[in-house]
Amino acid sequence: MTDTATGSLPSHDRLFGLRKEHVQRYSTLVVLVAMFLVFSLGVDRFLTGQNLLNIAQQISMLTIVGAGLTFGFAAREMDLSVGYTVGLAGVLVPLLLVKGVPLPLALLAGLGAGLAVGAVNALLVTLVGIPSLIATLAVGSILYGINFLMTGGRAIYGGLDEAYLWLGQGRVAGIPILAFFMLAAVLVAWFVMERTIFGRYIYAVGGNQKAAELSGIRVRKYRAAALVVCSLFAVMAGTLLAARLGSGQPNAGERYLLDGLATVFIGMTMFRPGTATVPGTFFGALFIGVINNGLNLMGMDTYIQAIVKGVIILAAVAVVSRSTKLNLL
Repeated sequence: MTDTATGSLPSHDRLFGLRKEHVQRYSTLVVLVAMFLVFSLGVDRFLTGQNLLNIAQQISMLTIVGAGLTFGFAAREMDLSVGYTVGLAGVLVPLLLVKGVPLPLALLAGLGAGLAVGAVNALLVTLVGIPSLIATLAVGSILYGINFLMTGGRAIYGGLDEAYLWLGQGRVAGIPILAFFMLAAVLVAWFVMERTIFGRYIYAVGGNQKAAELSGIRVRKYRAAALVVCSLFAVMAGTLLAARLGSGQPNAGERYLLDGLATVFIGMTMFRPGTATVPGTFFGALFIGVINNGLNLMGMDTYIQAIVKGVIILAAVAVVSRSTKLNLL
């Protein structure tokens, strides 16, 4: 029944709708704040300046990977090769440095590898017609083998440029350099997605491909571009990860697949429920970072941490998914 004077819903219905919308948008954020308060009160070392900086450093690479995946999710494409792409850059750049290649060229080689992986994924998905879930899973398997072939299954230690190590281990005014890289990646991704035609077209393609085609948008082009961006952000994260570790580890990037996907899933419950957004992904990464850090400080076993983290993530997503359809793919 509507209000006869305004033709709108009665005031109490409008209020209910407004409250429901706010619950959908901010419930996961409330869970994050609640976890932060629980860890602050229950763990002595959690709420210290040094530990907060540690959290920022710990989520830096994850946030960068998640920012790239946000482009893919927005275009309704899922990249399951990102973890192995992180590993590719994480061994290729150190390997080149050990062989005496100058740092700028080694970094460009890592970037080129990301472009190549993204181009292969895009070709398989948009031209061959293989669903992104299957194509990128297969490419990830290939990259897994390549990473171990390049290193002989061994980690790459020693001979790394000090300037390169500084990218992952250095600080400015006490703040980790990695935090600045994370901030730059988030700001660039947000600007592109929210303030450019490219970003609007990515969202349009993900929202309704048929409607986007009828509007004159080159759907294949933007689906391909989204997959390339995923790979570029992944190699950025892999390059920084190896600098932070001080070595090239062929399997170091594997965990960034599931955690990277989780950051986007969690982010899709915030701000614009059901839609991948860069701010949502950032808070999704922070969500995971707070869980990992807090449970570590509590001395909880790794396998218990995995269980607790999974339960908390499910609970957070369930709050919104019951009332809002999460359009993942």
